[in-house]
Amino acid sequence: MNATFPHAVPEVPVSDIDTAVAYYRNCLGFQLDWGGEAGGIAGMSRGQCRVFLANAAFRGMHGNAAPVVLWLNLESRDAVDELHRAWSASDARIVSPPASKPWKLHEFTAADPDGNLWRVFYDFAWETA
Repeated sequence: MNATFPHAVPEVPVSDIDTAVAYYRNCLGFQLDWGGEAGGIAGMSRGQCRVFLANAAFRGMHGNAAPVVLWLNLESRDAVDELHRAWSASDARIVSPPASKPWKLHEFTAADPDGNLWRVFYDFAWETA
């Protein structure tokens, strides 16, 4: 079987869905698609990027816990720098500023209120091949 996979949707562990939803909406630019604290899970999206925010009760049977790392692959260095500027202006918690790394990624890191990390990157290895 040679199936084409759709985009993966990570389950992000959060301590309080309402707090996380507000942060993802106001600081990271996501929109709430469905759900909330009452059900223990919420679906959020921004463009083609989707995440599920899940509280401890919802995650209980699986045991996953914060922090997790999510990698967001953008199409250029400029796109990485632009998103960094936008998230910085909206009071997102920036852990590290954009930089081109020896491993051929131009990246920055941001965190949510539960310490989950967003590593936003552009892979420029093909430029040096």
